Amino acid sequence: MKGDFFDALEIRNPAEREASLMAALPKQVAHAQAHAGAMAAKLRGVTAATVTSRTALAALPVTRKSELLADQQTSRAQGGDPFGGYAAVGRGAPLLRVFASPGPIYEPETARRDYWRMARAIYAAGFRAGDLVHNTFSYHFTPAGAMMESGCHAVGCGVFPAGVGQTEQQLQALADLKPQGYIGTPSFLRILIEKLLESGQRPPFTKAKVGGEAFPPSLRDWVAQHGVQAYQSYGTADLGLIAYETSARAGLVLDEGVIVEIVRPGTGDPVPEGEVGEVVVTTLNPDYPLIRFGTGDLSAILPGACPTGRTNQRIRGWLGRADQTTKVRGMFVHPAQVADVARRFPQVQRARLVVSGAMADDRMTLRLEVAAPPEGMAEQAAQVVREVTKLRAEVELLPPGSLPNDGRVIEDARSLQ
Repeated sequence: MKGDFFDALEIRNPAEREASLMAALPKQVAHAQAHAGAMAAKLRGVTAATVTSRTALAALPVTRKSELLADQQTSRAQGGDPFGGYAAVGRGAPLLRVFASPGPIYEPETARRDYWRMARAIYAAGFRAGDLVHNTFSYHFTPAGAMMESGCHAVGCGVFPAGVGQTEQQLQALADLKPQGYIGTPSFLRILIEKLLESGQRPPFTKAKVGGEAFPPSLRDWVAQHGVQAYQSYGTADLGLIAYETSARAGLVLDEGVIVEIVRPGTGDPVPEGEVGEVVVTTLNPDYPLIRFGTGDLSAILPGACPTGRTNQRIRGWLGRADQTTKVRGMFVHPAQVADVARRFPQVQRARLVVSGAMADDRMTLRLEVAAPPEGMAEQAAQVVREVTKLRAEVELLPPGSLPNDGRVIEDARSLQ
């Protein structure tokens, strides 16, 4: 479909959409039971044909990222399926790539066109066929780079696979290629624009699609002042696209290929519309049939339809984490990773990772209680943090009793303003 919408699915009658989703739901449950062993175990005793409503869906168990990680680790330790029994690859489109997110959690990608369904978000951000896109998401280990590239190709855009870092080389490529669009984190977008302004240049691109971090209005407005309209999307490495921003800038519209619930954190119980809760997603992807997957992210359903004419439900966007797992510079950091760092130093009595700074300018500080730290321990611990999380952190060594005895391993002290 040409014009303002990627396809006609975006402007369906809501009742038609709901009927279509509920018709697809029991088929996806049956498919998961037949071809994904871990999901079959969680859905044991469930009659797929009866799961035809949101009420029936809400009765199924929620699978959380921590469970997926633990099941994958157990399976790999036993020489079994590296995906832990959650994937159904090889029964449709062939396996194309395997990615590793922090944990590590391994995610499959098959040869299905626009496997991650990112084209819809990219189109809504103003990208059109023939555009050249400067893609600064990582192509290494994690799927973000390939995720965005496959969406660009589905829209008809060419891609410069810039990846992360190497700022000076990226600035040279921008000057030489003059791409129409940018894709990447909002923090790196700001860095590139600042560097261009320092050299007396303006960004060659006028449109951007950002993700992986919060995108506060203050940064959005600053980017717009320099001639770039940037729109955010929300997705995960497990699920692909979940929701995307439109030109109305009125929340994020849900993708057409997922069923989203907002549940009370720590439970699987849906909350009333407008109440903040955890985002739980059932994907209709047959190759990775995750049923009621708990993202750990907080959001809320917005009332009414998008002013652009898109008729799907909207969510408020990312409102924080339902658990201690925290996203830093576009990467998830898990409490288990903090524990892994601490275990490597027998002197450590208690550890806490503090994430501070404003959004898009994240800083990590690992605070360790140590009675008698050996020389060079802080530097060694910083290196281990880099090894385990792929992120840099400062390390502070504190005397025993300095940290609160509240069980918190990761503290998110960032400003969302």
